[in-house]
Amino acid sequence: MIEDLRALVEVESPSRDVEALTASAKAVADVIEKHLGGQAALIESASGPHVGWSGGGEPKVLLLGHHDTVFPLGSLERRPFTVENGRATGPGVFDMLGGIVQAVHGVALLDDRSGVEILVTSDEEVGSHASRALIEERALACGAVLVFEGAAEDGAVKTGRKGCGTFEVTVRGRASHAGLEPEAGVNALVEAAHQVLDITALGRPGAGTTVTPTVASAGTVDNVVPAEATVVVDVRVETTEEKERIESAFAALTPHLDGAEISVRGGIGRPPMPESASAGLFALAQTLCPGLEGTAVGGGSDGNFTAALGVPTLDGLGAVGGGAHADHEYLVVDAMAQRAHLVAGLIDAIRNT
Repeated sequence: MIEDLRALVEVESPSRDVEALTASAKAVADVIEKHLGGQAALIESASGPHVGWSGGGEPKVLLLGHHDTVFPLGSLERRPFTVENGRATGPGVFDMLGGIVQAVHGVALLDDRSGVEILVTSDEEVGSHASRALIEERALACGAVLVFEGAAEDGAVKTGRKGCGTFEVTVRGRASHAGLEPEAGVNALVEAAHQVLDITALGRPGAGTTVTPTVASAGTVDNVVPAEATVVVDVRVETTEEKERIESAFAALTPHLDGAEISVRGGIGRPPMPESASAGLFALAQTLCPGLEGTAVGGGSDGNFTAALGVPTLDGLGAVGGGAHADHEYLVVDAMAQRAHLVAGLIDAIRNT
């Protein structure tokens, strides 16, 4: 398993780099074919190839992952794949190349692999726009989904996820000389400041809704009243009702300054994954692994899409470790085989229910 993980990590796979993702998809296909036989298909998309494999027979369970990572080319040179003191480190070990390895080795433990499908996509980190339709199609066909994103703290699986999305608010004003006639302009930066306060007030922590402005830009030079400003906002919600409220509120934003104009694009692209979607599969996992914990988390994954369809979905079955998207990302080596055995047991349990 360690050597397979090394093989995947050492083919860097930043999102949106189709050339790099093509090489990464081939590496994933090689690992699958080496252990499971058959042929792993490269499914072309605008975001790079996805990888699909089937054990044949009537589809019963979809093992879902992604091979794109958030790390730019060159990260491997700075942080080479390393195994030391029981931890593997390197770009993408936790999110989520380790999960792919565990999924493949879990299926390899089965003498009968019928009904099992694997789908490893190329654009999860950037919204899954090129893979969502395929994910939903295969989830509905299979009827159960196991997602190999990294585990939560202490190895807990993820039984619920918030819906999440990004909004971009653009303010258009009117430029003028900041010293000679500032009153002739419409200051887009000032308007954006008003909007940030209005937007932040949309959050409802008690309902699990967070609304967080994260990136802002405005202006051109220091003696010109800025004519345009943009604000990017991260949103997380726990319920469909909150999703609808937030999207309506962004659509209804109005300017405070005369002459300013506001436009909004984006939305909550990943619907919430309610804990009810994972309840049955989590109960099966607990019978196989007594003491296994489950938790709801704020981050989204492709499991949000499958759960929203009403397909039973259990997430966080991937690597035990931490530091997703950070330089200190790591995977706990001793947990890899345990997780693979859990995968095998879950597949058998799902096929027999």
